Amino acid sequence: MKKTNLGSVLWNKCPKCRTGNLFVNESSFRIKGFTDFNHSCPHCEEDFLREPGFYFGASYVSYGLTVAIWVAVYVALITFNAIGLISYTFSENPWTFLIIGVVILLILLPAIYRLSRSLWISMFVKFKKS
Repeated sequence: MKKTNLGSVLWNKCPKCRTGNLFVNESSFRIKGFTDFNHSCPHCEEDFLREPGFYFGASYVSYGLTVAIWVAVYVALITFNAIGLISYTFSENPWTFLIIGVVILLILLPAIYRLSRSLWISMFVKFKKS
């Protein structure tokens, strides 16, 4: 696999060397310890703990990803309604949208958390060929 910026963000790799892992556990769906973050890159020693409060900005990225997922759920449900897979409209039962959206967000919570941190640090660290 070619080492690209998008690949390093999606696979939670160090943005500087694109080899080391940002998180201790590679799987985001291992519930225990999915937030365990490496303090530095095991490959190039890049410091991931930039300054106190650095990852507060990742909450804005997480918010954007969450809004995108809500829009995708809404569009999918409207599409399924248009082709006849759902027999009622959302004005009759808005709980369908709410329940499906919340379930999807709870399932994707670990992935959203990791992706937002990975996106945030990749905006501030430049790739350096070794």
